[in-house]
Amino acid sequence: MEKANTFRIETNRLIIRCYRREDTPLVSGAINSSLDHLRPWMPWASRPAEPESTLKLLQLFHDTFYLGQDYFFGIFNKTESELIGSTGLHTRIGARAREIGYWINVAHVRQGYAKETVTALIKVGFAIENLERIEIRCDPNNIISQKIPKALGFKNTATIKNNETDVNGQPRDTMIWSLLLKDYITHPLPSLNIKAFDKNGQEILF
Repeated sequence: MEKANTFRIETNRLIIRCYRREDTPLVSGAINSSLDHLRPWMPWASRPAEPESTLKLLQLFHDTFYLGQDYFFGIFNKTESELIGSTGLHTRIGARAREIGYWINVAHVRQGYAKETVTALIKVGFAIENLERIEIRCDPNNIISQKIPKALGFKNTATIKNNETDVNGQPRDTMIWSLLLKDYITHPLPSLNIKAFDKNGQEILF
């Protein structure tokens, strides 16, 4: 697995970056205030986030990022004083491909942050990380989440039956939305100014 080049992304409204240990209070607070919002779609949101377990999780996210195993990003406001949500360019779908996952803090839903984040990650994925395919996966009942891939040119290439379980342990389906490099090139994304930076804080020009 090739290591990521991009450790930090800046948009007009957001900082999207690799997690750090000191983010623990922001992450715990965002999860705990959003449990009712997240629970139907995120089985891990079945209980409150404790500081100790959150710290261990963020250390894991940080370590797997630097080892080139998987790439979790926090979504922060411009001063990095609040966690808007969480996202990632996950490596579980094969070579030169990534899966984008995301959730938004309930205090910031319906403000376009998920679409802005995914748009930025798509541009980074294809223009910097040399990907050929990006996927988004979601529950067929999560109508709000489906709006993101639909708006950004993804195609619903498959729906896998009963491959996941919900917070109650009941089986559920998963929709797979795919965007290929060739389609990204011929159908540009909505305009979004972004800057990307490597692990040393140097801007990546693209």
